[in-house]
Formats: sequence, structure tokens, C-alpha cells
Amino acid sequence: MVWTPLHAKIHRTIRSRHLFERNQRLLIAVSGGQDSLCLIKLLLDLQSKWEWYLGIAHCDHRWRSDSEANANHVENLAKTWDISFYLETANKPINSEAAARDWRYQALSAIAQANNYQYIVTGHTASDRAETLLYNLIRGTGADGLQALTWQRPLTTGIVLVRPLLEITRIQTAQFCQELKLPMWEDSTNQDLQYARNRIRQELIPYLQNNFNPQVESALAQTAELLQAEVEYLEKAAQELRDEALGMGHWAWGIGHEEDSLTSLLPLRLNRRVLQKAPLALQRRVMRQVLQQILTDAPSFEHIEKLTALIIAPNRSQTDPFPGGAIAQVEGDWICLK
Repeated sequence: MVWTPLHAKIHRTIRSRHLFERNQRLLIAVSGGQDSLCLIKLLLDLQSKWEWYLGIAHCDHRWRSDSEANANHVENLAKTWDISFYLETANKPINSEAAARDWRYQALSAIAQANNYQYIVTGHTASDRAETLLYNLIRGTGADGLQALTWQRPLTTGIVLVRPLLEITRIQTAQFCQELKLPMWEDSTNQDLQYARNRIRQELIPYLQNNFNPQVESALAQTAELLQAEVEYLEKAAQELRDEALGMGHWAWGIGHEEDSLTSLLPLRLNRRVLQKAPLALQRRVMRQVLQQILTDAPSFEHIEKLTALIIAPNRSQTDPFPGGAIAQVEGDWICLK
């Protein structure tokens, strides 16, 4: 085994960020491209130090004529490395990036649950992080969207999604694969400029590198890293403020409890006196957290703003109906959602 600077870097990252523990079962998502090949090779080489059990999962979206050959290529790699292999094939071709991503995470979660893997590991890089920041910035987002690719997050109960390569650029993964002569599978859809992310990758990033900052990918990835810590802090502070405004106990089950329906949450009351003492940033986050629980879709900026405006609005002020029919109204010191 060749021990490269990349091996040392990932070993340190896993240890310092506590991404994995020893003796864990890791399911590696492998497309066959340079990033996922770099990832699986690094984890294979580190396996003896950490005593992991590794498995490879491949998701065939059926949106390319060579997708079956691609899946066979990854399966042969798994056999060569003597690693368990799992394949999930879409029932019908998936042509939307968002739909493909959702289906892929559902498929990976099902494989992990069925085979007792604690972690799903993907090869997202600093380059992906930079592209995601730009993509969300262009569409319009707050700090949460700009830091969307995080080091780890829970996918389902007992299964955590981990991205160990977020400090490694795509140039570095390509160089690693070339030096170790890893058989990369070229995905033709990565060159298709009908996809916004590909235009960012093929056109916008190179333009920024040539005209503004040759290290723009790393710079943007570092910005996302800074924002991640700030978002975590703000979300925790907003949850504490929300609980105080609700008089505690209303939402003892906390954010993210998806089983509760709109009717079981409403009516609820938020204390305006409590919210008025807080900075605008926290007020908005509280309102977003509230709306996330009573709306079926993610709340828009307009939804959050019109609810936040009630914090200082005259008595009896009210909003027009939110999607689903809920209305917010000022009743003295309270904002009542019903």
C-alpha cells in the first residue's frame, strides 16, 4: 500500500472530527467516478488501522445507456477488493437531479438498514461544497442553504450520512486516482450543460478561477465551513427562544418530529414580549421553525417575513392564509396561529 499525503489528511480528519469510531460498519456509495473511487480506496487502505467493516453500494438511475455497464464495473471492483456489494436499480429512469438525489438517499438508507450499517459514506468534495454554495446563492437562500453540504447528518434512526472528503478538491481526487491507476468510470451526464450544476462546474467555476481567484473552490468551501458552525449556533439559540415564546412544553417533542399533523399542532401561541427582545435574525429563525412544522412544504422568505412582522404589529393584525389554510393573528401579547 502506498501511503500518500491524502491518506494522512483523511486519517487526521476522521480522527479530529470524530466522523467514525473503530469497528464500525460503513456503507460506501460508489458511482465509479473519481471522487467515489478515491474515497473507497482511502477507506480501504485505512481499514486496518480502524478495523472497519466496509460495503459498497451502487445506485443505477437508469438515465444513461451505459448505466448497467457502469453498475457491473463497480460490482467487479467490489469483487476485486473482496467487499460486500449492494445494487439498487430504479424501476423507471429518473431524469430530475432532485428526484435522483432523494431516491438515491432512500435506496442507500434501505440498504444500510437491511444490512446493519451505521454509516453511509459519500465522496462529496470541497468542489461539490463550492458548487452547492453557488447554486443555492443564485437561487436565493440564507446561511443554511450556503452551508448545505455538512460533514455529517442523520439520515434515519441509527444511520448517519458522512462526507469525509469535504476538504479535498476534485483536482486532488483525480490526481490520486491517476497516480494509483484506479479505473475511473466517466459519467457522460457530468458534461451535460442542461443541468445547472454542470454549468456551474464547467463554466462558472473556471471563469471565477481565471478572473478572480485560482483557489475559489477552497475559498468557497471554507466559507461554507464557517457558516456551518454559525448556523448550528443560531439554530440552537432560536430553539431556546422558541421554547420560551411558546411557554415551554408546547413542543417538547422538538423540531423534526414529522408524525404530527397540522391539526395536532394548531392552535398555538407565541409570546410577542419574549420575541421582541431578540435580534431579528433569531426572530426569523423562530418563525421559520414554527412554519416548518405546520406547512407541508418549506416556508418561503415571504411566509417567514409576514409572520415575523406580527411581532411588532398592532393588536388584531393578521396574515392572509398560509398554504393549508392556517392564519396568524395578534391577540394582545400573543401571536396566535389557528
